[in-house]
Amino acid sequence: MTGTEGARTAGRTGRGRPAWLSAPWLTAPWLMLTLPVLVAALDTTLVSKGSSWWQVSLCALATAALLLRRRWPVLVLLLTLPGSLFTMIWLAPMAAVYSVAANRSKLRVTVLCATAFALVEFFHLPLPDHPFALDRDNALYAIQCVMLGAGPAALGLLARTRHELAVRLDELTRGRQRENRLLAERVLTAERARLAREMHDVVSHQVSLISIQAGALQVVSGDPTVKSTAGTIRELSVRTLDELRQMVGVLRAAGLRPDAPLAPQPRLADLPGLIEGSGLRVSSELRPGDCPWPEAVERAAYRTVQEALTNITKHAPGAAVAVRLDSRGPRLLVEVRNGPSAPVAGSEPVLPGGGHGLVGLRERAQLLGGSFTAVATPDGGFVVRADLPATGE
Repeated sequence: MTGTEGARTAGRTGRGRPAWLSAPWLTAPWLMLTLPVLVAALDTTLVSKGSSWWQVSLCALATAALLLRRRWPVLVLLLTLPGSLFTMIWLAPMAAVYSVAANRSKLRVTVLCATAFALVEFFHLPLPDHPFALDRDNALYAIQCVMLGAGPAALGLLARTRHELAVRLDELTRGRQRENRLLAERVLTAERARLAREMHDVVSHQVSLISIQAGALQVVSGDPTVKSTAGTIRELSVRTLDELRQMVGVLRAAGLRPDAPLAPQPRLADLPGLIEGSGLRVSSELRPGDCPWPEAVERAAYRTVQEALTNITKHAPGAAVAVRLDSRGPRLLVEVRNGPSAPVAGSEPVLPGGGHGLVGLRERAQLLGGSFTAVATPDGGFVVRADLPATGE
C-alpha cells in the first residue's frame, strides 16, 4: 500500500465508510431530538418573511411542538397543521407525520395523519380560484401533496419496522445463546455421567480386590496385629465403596431417586474414628466447644483433617502428626501438623497424587467465608490450617 492509499484509508472505518460517520455524537439522543427542530425553524424563518404576526406565531408553535413529537406525536401533528394551512411550511408537519409513523403501531393512525397533512396542503389558504378543476396543474399539485404526506409516513414505518426487527433479532440472539448454554450443560452432564461410570468401574474394582484380599488375610492369619490391620483395611474399603457409590449417583443424577436419602455426612463427632483408623502416630486435641456448628462447617473440618492425614500417609509415612481442633468465638480453627517422614528401609512405591485435594479444601473454605493455608515447616514437615466461620452455610 502506498502512502497515498494509506492516507485515503486512514480516515475510513468499516466497509469504506468515513470515520466521521461513526462518531458517537451523530447518534446522540439530544441531536436526534433537536436537529429536526432546527431544520424546521430554518424553514419557518424563510417562509414566514413578510407574514403577519399570527402567521408567524402559528409557525413558531409548529416548530416548538416538535420537541414533544416522541411523547405525543398525534397532538404535535395537529399543532403543526394550522401553520401549514396558512403558510407554506413543510418540514414541521412532515417531521410530525414521520414521528406518528415511527412511534404509533396502528397503521390507520398513520394513514389518517398523513392524509390530513396532504389535505391541509392541498386546500392551502387562500384557496385558488378553481380548486376542483380537472386540469394538469391541480393534478400535479395533488400528486405533490400526496407525496409530501406519504414520504415521511413511509420512512417512519420503515424506521419502526427496523427497530422491531432489531428487537426481535436481539431476542433471537439471546434465545440462541440460551439454547447453546443448555446444550453445553447437557453435553457436560452426559460427559460427567460417562466419567462417573468409568470411575466407578475402575476404582470399585480395585477397592473390591483390596477388600477381598484383606478379608482373606484376616481369616488365614494367626497374628492378632495382622488380623486387626486387615480388618481396618477391609472396613475402610467398604466405607470407600459406599462413598464412591454415593458420589457417582450424584454425578449421574439418575443414579438416585429424588426421594432417596444420601448417606450420613461426616461430622466432628466422627473425627476420633478417622484419626484412630488412619494408621499414623497422631496426637489429637479436639475442643470444638459446646455450641452447635453448621453442618457445612463440620463437614469442611472433617474433610480438612481427612485430606491432611491422607497426604501424610502418601508423602510422609512414619511422621509424627498433631491434630488440633479449637473454637475461638464464632470461628472453628483446624490444624494438622506433621514432622519430617521417618526413614524407611528399601524402596516403596510412591502413591500418586494430583494436588487437587488441597485446592478443593481451599475452595471449600472460601465458599464458607473462611481461609485455608498449607505450608511447609522449617523442620521439613508440613502444616495445614483452616479457619471456618460459624456463619458458613
